[in-house]
Formats: sequence, C-alpha cells, structure tokens
Amino acid sequence: MTQRSDRAVGITHALFAYGIWGILPIYLWFTRPTGTVELIAWRVLLSVVFCAAVLLITRRWARFTALLRDRRTVLLLALAGVLVLGNWLLYVWSVELNKPLEGALGYYLNPLMSMLFGMLVFGERLRPLQVLALGLAVAAVVVLIVGYGSPPWLSLSISITFALYGVVKKAISGRVDPVAGFMVETVMVTPVAVVLLALVIAQGSLTFGTISPGHTVVLLFAGVITSLPLVLFASASAKLPLIEIGFFQFLAPTLQFIAGLVLFREHMPVERWIAFGIVWVALTVFVADMVRNLRASRNLVVPTPGA
Repeated sequence: MTQRSDRAVGITHALFAYGIWGILPIYLWFTRPTGTVELIAWRVLLSVVFCAAVLLITRRWARFTALLRDRRTVLLLALAGVLVLGNWLLYVWSVELNKPLEGALGYYLNPLMSMLFGMLVFGERLRPLQVLALGLAVAAVVVLIVGYGSPPWLSLSISITFALYGVVKKAISGRVDPVAGFMVETVMVTPVAVVLLALVIAQGSLTFGTISPGHTVVLLFAGVITSLPLVLFASASAKLPLIEIGFFQFLAPTLQFIAGLVLFREHMPVERWIAFGIVWVALTVFVADMVRNLRASRNLVVPTPGA
C-alpha cells in the first residue's frame, strides 16, 4: 500500500470513528424507552462479544490471552474499563435527560482537559497558546457557573473521566493491541454489567425483547456502535499524524451539538451560547498551536547528507 493510499484509509477510518461517536445521540434516541442502566449493561456485554469475534476472525486471540498474564497491565486496563464505563453512564444519562448538549460540551472540553492532565501527571509543559486555550476553557466554566448558579457537573464529569481514560491508555500505549486491550477492559467490568442487568430484571423493567423486534435489533447493535469506533480510531492513529487526528476530534461533539439542538430541541440559554462560543475560540487557539508547532518541528528537521 502506498503512502498516499495509506493516508486515505486513515482519513476514512477517522471520519467513520468520530462520525459514529457524533451520531451516538441519534442511536440512543432509537433505543428508547431503554434506561441508562440497561443500555450500559448491553454495551459492555455486547462489546465483549464483538471484540471476541474480531480477535478470532483476525487470529489475534493469543494477544488477548498474553495480556491476561501481565498483572500490571491488566490492573491498568481494569482502571481504564471503570473510567470508560463511568463515561458511558454519564453520557447516556445526559441523553436520557434530554441534555445531549451538556454531553457535547464535555467532549469539547476533553482535549483541553487532556492538556491539564498531561501537565499534572506526565510533567508536560504547556506552550503559551495552550495556556491561553486552557484559560479560555476555565472562563467558559465560570460563565456556566454564574449563569446556572452551580458548576456544569455533568459536562465536567464527562470530560474528566474521558481525559483520565486517555491518561491510563497513554501509560500503556505501544505495548497493547487496541482490540485485545479493549477486550480486557470490557471483560474486567463485565461483572458490573451483569449485576446492573440483574437489577433491571429484578425490577421488571427489562426492555430487551419486550418492546418490538425492531427495538431489539437496535439494542443488539450496542456492541458494534461501542467497539467499532475504537477499532477505527486505532487504525487511523497508526496511519495519520497526531495533528490530523486532532482536527477530527472535534467532529463528534459538533454532531452531538447539532443533534441536541435539532432532535432533542434542548434549551440554549444565553450563558450556554456564550460558554460554547468561548470553548470554540479555545479550541481554535488549541488547533492553531498544534499546526504552528508541527510546522516548526518540520522546519527543524535537518536533511541527511545525500538524501
């Protein structure tokens, strides 16, 4: 495969990955009246089924079993599983409450929150424009606090859990197969999913197989719509530079924002428009800094003699 075609595949996979995450509110709309707890349980259990099928088809099952023998990595993946499970719960809950815009704001804040954790956990130093972007994000939160009378806990929780998930994944990056790693993550939280599903059944509120055949089919896709974007993202990350992945990162919350306005008709008070506007400016500064830094690093590359 040529470099150009390899890049084309990477762009296609990134578009599909973030596109699927972006239309997740629409999928969740069609899962109604399934509640948050039941839906999260099916997302975990069916993700295990999907990942197992991928590992078997691609003959990579041995990578999964090898991971299980690495106790430290399993513990880190278990932590990642808990964090992503919490993130799913929070986001699905935001849609169930007809507040997908709060979820979208959380994912808009995520790259900025990741910068903060990179500085605190990995000792990374922020460039001046990154400091400005982070300051603008803080200003947006302050605007929401003043407007609502309380912090936007749902948005902050969504961005923090996903940013922490990224911290754990960064700590084990380079030595874990993406599909096998995600398989371990979901297997580790499967007992939680089983307990959640048992509670739903005990309460007599199970919707799987009780609403309509169409609704049951939609729920059966929970594993695919949860796992597939991760696989596509892993492929895109291997084929594209980080700067291009950064551009695609904002596709998902933008689509979620549109869905919140059009499909859920979520109310947008003035302070929320102001906060979103500040975040968009912050993200513009963030991307501009990435582009500037990438160009600077390329200019510093010294050609090898004879090359």
